[in-house]
Amino acid sequence: MTEKTVKHIVIDPVTRLEGHAKIDIILDDKGKIEDVYLQVPEFRGFEKFCEGRRVEELPRITPKICGVCPMAHHMASAKALDMAFGVEPTSVAHKLRELMYNAYVFEDHTLAFYFLQAPDFVVGPSAPPAERNILGVIAKVGVDIGKEVIKHRAYGQQMLQILTGSKIFPAVAIPGGVSKGLSEEDRDKMIPWAESCVEFSKFTQQLLHDVVLENKDYVDLILSDTYNLKAYNMGLVDENNKINFYDGQIRVTSPEDKEFVKFESKDYLEHVAEVPIPHSYVKRTYLKKLGLENGLYRAGPLARLNASEGMTTPLAQKEYEKFYSVLGGKPANQTLAYNWARVIEQLYAAERVLELLNDPEITSDDFRTLATEVPTEGVGVVEACRGTLYHHYKCDEKGLAKEVNLIVATTNNKFALEKSVEKAARGLIESEQPDQGILNMVEMSFRAYDPCMACATHSLPGKMPLTINLYDKNKNLLRKIQRK
Repeated sequence: MTEKTVKHIVIDPVTRLEGHAKIDIILDDKGKIEDVYLQVPEFRGFEKFCEGRRVEELPRITPKICGVCPMAHHMASAKALDMAFGVEPTSVAHKLRELMYNAYVFEDHTLAFYFLQAPDFVVGPSAPPAERNILGVIAKVGVDIGKEVIKHRAYGQQMLQILTGSKIFPAVAIPGGVSKGLSEEDRDKMIPWAESCVEFSKFTQQLLHDVVLENKDYVDLILSDTYNLKAYNMGLVDENNKINFYDGQIRVTSPEDKEFVKFESKDYLEHVAEVPIPHSYVKRTYLKKLGLENGLYRAGPLARLNASEGMTTPLAQKEYEKFYSVLGGKPANQTLAYNWARVIEQLYAAERVLELLNDPEITSDDFRTLATEVPTEGVGVVEACRGTLYHHYKCDEKGLAKEVNLIVATTNNKFALEKSVEKAARGLIESEQPDQGILNMVEMSFRAYDPCMACATHSLPGKMPLTINLYDKNKNLLRKIQRK
C-alpha cells in the first residue's frame, strides 16, 4: 500500500523570537491547508536541574533559563521562597522588588517592540527579509531615534545594575526581601533616567500612532478576522483589578469580558492544567474547569489589559482607554494588538519606576525580614513580559528541592499560539508556493506574542521523546520511528 503523499510549507526558523521554532503547514492533495503545526525543537531541563539543590539557591539558578527575562524567573523564585519559608517581606522590600521589576519590564518591552515587532510595521510586512530588522527600522526612522532606543534600554539595564548587582542575571531577592537597599545617591542618579524613560515611552506611543494607527492598511490588517482569536484572558491584578506585574491575584476573564475566576498563586493547580503534545517540547496549558477543548486562554500584554480594569498610572490609563476605543471595545481579540498593548505597558512601567523612586520609604534600610523556619512548599507568581509565570517548589526535611514545577509565560500561550498561527495560515496562504511576504505575515501572528521558547521548553521526562520520519526521494512517507 502506497503511503499518502505529504506536501509541506515549512517556515524554519521562525525569526525574531527568543529561542527556536518552526511552523509546518500540511497541505492536502488539492493544495489546501489540512493542518498546521507549531513545533519547538529545542530542549532544556531546568526543572530537573533544580531537584536536589538547596531551595534558597533557586533564585540564582532559574534566571539562567533565559538571558532575556532572567528577572522574571528571579522574582517568581524569590516569591516562592517567601511562601516556603513562611516569611513576609517588609514594605520597603516589596517596593524595591517592584521597582527593579518594572525597570526590567521597561527595558524588555523596549527591546521587544523596536527590535522584534517594529520591523513588520515600520519597514513593512512584505519588505525583503534582509531589511526587516532593527537596522531597517533605523533606516526608516533615522539614526537619532535608533540612538534613543539604545540609550533608554541602557537606562533600564543601568537601573538593574544598581538595584540587583547585575544588568542581566540578578542575585538580590532573597527569602523575606532583598539583600541590599537603595542609597539616596543612587536614587538621585536614577530619577533623571526614569523621567527620560517616561518621555521616551510617550514618544513610542506617538510613533506607533503615526506609523501604524494612521495607516489604514495596517489598521485593517489588525482588525481583520485573520488575526482575531477569541479566548479567555489571564493576568495579575491588584485589589482594584488594575494591572500589577509584581503582586496580586490571578484574574481570568471570558471572551465576553466577564470575570471567570480570580485566585491566589498557591491555588494555580486548581485552575491551570498542562498536557504534553507529540510534535513539540512545549506543553499545552488550558483552564482545567473548562477542559482541553474549551479552556483556551491567553497571557501577556493583550491578555493582561483584557483581564484588568485599567492601569494605576495616569498616562498609561489614558492610552488604555484609547486602545479600546480604537479597537471597538473590550475585550480586544486582535492578536496583532499585542504590539500596542506592549508599549502601553512600557509606559506604565516607566511611570511606576518614577513613582517608586520618589517614594520617601524607598531608601529605608528596613529591606528584609529574617527567615527562621525550615522551608516546606511555596508558589511564586509574577507577570513576566510575555505572560503569567508560576514557580512551585516542594522541599524535603533538609530544605532541598524535591519537586520543581514551572509554568512559564510562553507555555501559558502555547495553545493560543497554535490557534493564532493556524488561523493566519488558513487566512493568508492561497497557493503551494506563497511568497516571503505572505509567510512573514503568518509569522507575525506568532511574533505578536513575543514568545520565549528557551523558557518554555523546560520539561525533562526521563528520556527525550523522539520521532523520525523516513521519506523516499518523492517525499512519500515510508516509515515512522518513535521513542516515547
